[in-house]
Amino acid sequence: MPATMRDVAKLAGVSVKTVSNVVNNTYPYIRPETRAQVEAAMAELGYRLNVTARKLRTNRTGLIGLALPELRLPYFAELADEVIRKAADVGLKVIVEQVEAAEHVAVESLVGSHTHLVDGAIVAPVGHGDVPSQSAPPGFPVVVLGDHRIGDDVDQVFLANARGAELVMEHLISRGARRIVALGADRGVAVGTEGERTRGYLNTLARHEIAVDEALIRPTEGWSKAAGAAAIRDLTAEGVEFDAVFGFNDTLALGALAELLRGGRRVPQDVQVMGFDDIEDAQYSVPALSTVAVDRSQLAELAVGILVRRLQAVADGDAHPGEVARPGADSAVAWDAIEVPPRLVLRDSTR
Repeated sequence: MPATMRDVAKLAGVSVKTVSNVVNNTYPYIRPETRAQVEAAMAELGYRLNVTARKLRTNRTGLIGLALPELRLPYFAELADEVIRKAADVGLKVIVEQVEAAEHVAVESLVGSHTHLVDGAIVAPVGHGDVPSQSAPPGFPVVVLGDHRIGDDVDQVFLANARGAELVMEHLISRGARRIVALGADRGVAVGTEGERTRGYLNTLARHEIAVDEALIRPTEGWSKAAGAAAIRDLTAEGVEFDAVFGFNDTLALGALAELLRGGRRVPQDVQVMGFDDIEDAQYSVPALSTVAVDRSQLAELAVGILVRRLQAVADGDAHPGEVARPGADSAVAWDAIEVPPRLVLRDSTR
């Protein structure tokens, strides 16, 4: 038979209540040595928490959902790691769901089928539409980790993508670049990561009165190293001249960098290269990649913090965003919308 809390308590020499406090993380003042005794007993007995039973007792599972696209991309893998760490700091565990469809599916993938397992969700949307807050049932908090602000009816933490692209462009132009490839750009997309970074690219060219050359705006099939390398081969085959490459993420930029070096181009003497995101691999390329840093730790901490506050409000019976704080109140509880600024990181791939 599976081990019970009573079995754990007997082996650890503590009360069942103490075991419950350790398992459910409901009492923060347990002595470290007592917690260690309980955890050792749990490990020895192979005790596993029955999430369904806890849900029935407390209406909380201690689990949150995290919906992300393309975990094979380093940025999202590193972001998931940060969310898991920040959640663990406040006693929560994370169920990760990979999604590769429209933004509303990213919400519903957790909100629809997993509401019995998780208390709330953090969602990094895919696609270009707004995330409909209606897809979350009442009392189920959702925080969006976005690439732009998506309205006023959802809790969200989002990156200043256009500003980050402007930082890249301003630096390249200040170092003499004029024919800058926008790798991963898409003129046909108005919002989302591509749209925001394309907007920053175009705005900076206009500010410096540099004419837009459509041959330098290069959409790619995915944002992989292979796509970045293929784009450089295409540019070379077409005879397009350029003196800098702005990869719309670091993975594209690293693929472009490798292809430039393979083709005998010197970086940064002949062509400067910059990326976006500051993934771990960026500092280990040769030459090391200049980029824009996205503080994934801050993104995760803010998102988890908002979700924890909403979960506490649910537990306390308080009003939720969009609802009046009390009968007769003049205004509704506000949604959180926090913008995280990007930061320039200069290495050896630019002058």
